[in-house]
Amino acid sequence: MGRAGAGRMRVLLTGGAGFIGTHVRRRLEAAGHEPVVFDRAVDPLDDVRDLDRVRGALTGCDALAHLAAKVGLGLDIDDIDDYSSHNDVGTAVVLRAAANVGVGRVAYASSMVVYGEGAYTCPVHGPTSPPPRRVADLDAGRFDPLCPRCGSDLVPGLVPESAPMDPRNVYAATKTHGEHLAAAWSRETEGSVAALRFHNVYGPGMPRNTPYAGVASLFASAINRGEAPRVYEDGGQRRNFVHVDDVAAAVVAALEAELAPGVTPLNVGSPDVTTVGGMASILSRELGGLEPVVTGQYRLGDVRHITADCTAAERVLGWRAVQPLSSIAELGR
Repeated sequence: MGRAGAGRMRVLLTGGAGFIGTHVRRRLEAAGHEPVVFDRAVDPLDDVRDLDRVRGALTGCDALAHLAAKVGLGLDIDDIDDYSSHNDVGTAVVLRAAANVGVGRVAYASSMVVYGEGAYTCPVHGPTSPPPRRVADLDAGRFDPLCPRCGSDLVPGLVPESAPMDPRNVYAATKTHGEHLAAAWSRETEGSVAALRFHNVYGPGMPRNTPYAGVASLFASAINRGEAPRVYEDGGQRRNFVHVDDVAAAVVAALEAELAPGVTPLNVGSPDVTTVGGMASILSRELGGLEPVVTGQYRLGDVRHITADCTAAERVLGWRAVQPLSSIAELGR
């Protein structure tokens, strides 16, 4: 399947005033579509859990891009009901409203976090899924997962969409459940959902208030204050950092594509694999700041390595990321 040539569409954009939503809105307008922004930052009454408000906003629309969510890791168990209320209930309400008004084309902002750890191979046992990391190992500075069968070092690789979901924090659980809700919705409605599994997104307007969403922005802020960026663990965590313009292009491509009924999961990341420490070093070099400091600290909900195989998005949507990682320096300028 490829590009649909869907013509001009009216698209409801939940979270349309947010970091990614703002860039998606501009992309939609540039492509000749009409975005309708639904966001409490614009109207405090625009809550995705309010069925009547969402249904009214969706009336007359051809498609839906559901980006609104409470982001971050979910730092402790006291967050679990708040994340579930915003993300699980919000997604359920939005999908119900879409069914009510006959909107059957959806792009859903999922996340790389649905995978838990990424893809690994044991030199003895082949492809291996490591268990969650143990506090004792992390306290001892042993950050890389080992083979649960023989204790060998695992070799990280690129994770495809076929990998099993294994959410390891509250936010990840809500994003996983969102995909499951979308699957149930599509079976009932024969609608199509592109579940776009965003990897680490950066760019202008990046939020600075959560470690998960804004690690690059936090590093840039530290450099601009004359401080060294502080890197957790040993800095060797492998990630895909993908520019928000590339992400917005993926959302628009997904809305324009003629996808089969059901959920089509697609990784949205960069072909470049880097480490968190490497990204901090790039920022320091580009912005003329102090070299990063590796702290050895950790967050239990983090995973070690998660990098994307994005060939499916190129095949299905004709999309691939084009912005180089050096553009991350724009965060500090």
